[in-house]
This record gives sequence, structure tokens and C-alpha cells, in this order.
Amino acid sequence: MTTPLAPIELPSWAWEKAEVRQALRARNVAAVFRLVQQYAGASQARIAAAVGMTQARVNEIINGRREVSRLDVYERIADGLNMPDGARHLLGLAAGREKRAGGAAFDLAAFPEAVRVYSSQASARVEIQQHARAAKELDILAVRGLGLIGLNDSMLREHLSRPRQALRVRVLLLHPESPALATRAAEIGESAESLAGGVRLAEARLRELAGICDIQAYRYAMLPTWRVIRTDNTMFVGAFDSGWEGHESATYKVMERPHGPLYRGFRRMFDAVIDGAERTV
Repeated sequence: MTTPLAPIELPSWAWEKAEVRQALRARNVAAVFRLVQQYAGASQARIAAAVGMTQARVNEIINGRREVSRLDVYERIADGLNMPDGARHLLGLAAGREKRAGGAAFDLAAFPEAVRVYSSQASARVEIQQHARAAKELDILAVRGLGLIGLNDSMLREHLSRPRQALRVRVLLLHPESPALATRAAEIGESAESLAGGVRLAEARLRELAGICDIQAYRYAMLPTWRVIRTDNTMFVGAFDSGWEGHESATYKVMERPHGPLYRGFRRMFDAVIDGAERTV
């Protein structure tokens, strides 16, 4: 007779460890599983049973051969590991008690516009490029944008450098002389002079594209919260925080839906920021 595997319970202090919190913020499930092994003494078999996976799948995740990207899988992992609400929030999930309440506001299936989550922008790179290649409209909200459009090997530079008369591009960059830029520079451990120089370089490189596509660049002056890439009716959204740069954030793929609030809300925010911004290109 098979003995049931005991549920996994991490000590409350373990969820407060810096390495655990960083793994949750980065949606690094491999690191989370390794830390569960360390702090709960759980085997791969126990983890697999708790989160509804096979042991082989858990092994693949721990050893970096597979990544988790689906929101329902993150939910299953959080439930299986009995994560407290603080840990769930770091992972980007609703509190457990809200989920158990069963209301539609906390049911991920009720919001099909959030279709995928990547561990970082790098994980979403190929899909973002595919969408940009066919897009007629491209909106970008960044800090300096060098990794997106400002350098020859930037993620989207190649797609903007090809003559495309039908492509409209709008780029929002942080004002290099604003107090918000100095604050952001301090948050990421960089000098304000260096960060401001990056913004100005990105603007100069955008001017080079002015005769190739319909391109507009703006400077905004508020402390950035969201990092947005919109390609027609699809958005890729990350977050800025004092602990990481925008490209390091988990990246959510959000698609326009008739009754979905996320896409419409982020687009409304983007347009509002442009209304109060200074155009430079």
C-alpha cells in the first residue's frame, strides 16, 4: 500500500528570506523548487505531488530544461506549496482567501486577455519580435529604451530600420532632466548622468529612423511603474521596481478583448502619459 506524501509546509520565516522573495519576484520556479527542497526538506516527488506535476516535469524545471509560463500553473504551484498571501503577491497572484472565495474577480479563467506570462523580457523576445514584424502600430513605454530600440542589436531596432510607410511608432522615454530620473538611477545603482545619457542616445538613434517610418518620441517626467510594448492589439507588460530593471521583470502578454479591462487600461494610461509629455522626435 502506498503511503500518501505529506503536504509541504515551509516555516513562516522561510518565505521572508531575501533569496525566496527574489525568486518569487522573478517568477523563477526552478529556484523556488530548490529553496523548497532546502527549507522544507521536500523531495522532487513530494513537490510533484503537491503541485500536480510529474516528478520528471519537476526535475526538468529544477534543472532549467523547462520554464513555467501559464498563470494557472503558477496558481497550482502557489496552492500546492501553501504560499502565504505575501508570497502569492510577489508571484503576481491574488491572495489565497480571495481565490477561494470563488468570485469572478479572482478567477483567472474570467480574464482571458492575460494569456501568458514570461519570466523576463528575454523569454518573450521571439514572440515580441514576431508581433512587431507584422504590426501597423507600435507603442513603447520605457526608461531609456536602449535594449528595445536604441542600439543596433536592440530587440526591435531591426524591425524599425526597414522602410515601412504603414508603421506608426510612439516611444515614451524618461525625461533626462527630471527628478524622477535621478530617483530611478538611484534605485538601480546607476548615476543620473549615465542614465540621462542613455535616454539622449536613444532619442538620437530614433531621429535616424524619422525618414524610414512614422516615428514619434516623447519625454515623460513621472517615476515609471509599467513597462509597455504594444503591437496593434497585443501588449507585453512588465514592471519597474527598486529591485530590478524593467527587462528583468516578468512580462505579461495581454490581448485586447471586448470586455477585458487590462488592455484598455494600459492603453488609456499610455495615451494619458503622452498627453502630458514633451515631444522630442
